[in-house]
Amino acid sequence: MAYLLEYADEARPEDQVFVSHGVQVLIDPKSLTYLDGTELDFVREGLNEGFRFVNPNERDRCGCGESFRV
Repeated sequence: MAYLLEYADEARPEDQVFVSHGVQVLIDPKSLTYLDGTELDFVREGLNEGFRFVNPNERDRCGCGESFRV
């Protein structure tokens, strides 16, 4: 599995909508099971910056950090 962030023009009726700091995050029902309890943060570490997912459902992560297993 892998995390994927995309812009959405509108929410679908089945999407779960979360709002934090004025930002809406839409999650489809199939993915919600795997993301339940996940914290999403934007971090800067030296010259690197990006989103960090802290998912309590992760059991393993690949060495490159691109994919995970639940």
